[in-house]
Order: sequence, then C-alpha cells, then structure tokens
Amino acid sequence: MNRPNHDDRRDNVEKLQEMVQNTIENIEEAEETMAFSSPEEREKIEEKNHRREEAIEAMRAEIKDEASARENGQL
Repeated sequence: MNRPNHDDRRDNVEKLQEMVQNTIENIEEAEETMAFSSPEEREKIEEKNHRREEAIEAMRAEIKDEASARENGQL
C-alpha cells in the first residue's frame, strides 16, 4: 500500500535560500565564461542569466511567503 509523503515544509526557507545562492553562483560563473565566448554564445548566456535572475526573484518571494507562514505557525 502506498502512503503519500508528509508535506514537511519546515526547512523550505533554508532550501530556497540555498537554491538562490547556487543560482547566483551560476550567474557569476556564466559571466566569467562570457569573456571566452562567441557573440552568439554570449547572447545565449545573457538570456539564460536573465531567466536565472527572474527565478531568483520568484524564489525570494517564496522565501518571504514561507517565512511568514512559519512565523504565523502555519507550518
């Protein structure tokens, strides 16, 4: 019999913060490689970094929501 996994969100803030940090590091590494990239590759890197920055904004908003839920005892 399969039981659904319990939705344990107590450490979501920490997981999201780690994801933000990893994404920032990916952006920085990508920017370093741009110096050695062709114009086409640079454009792709810039587009990907833009999407990464948008993802960071979304993750930070989710961090706020999760932190608020934690403070209000909803977790």
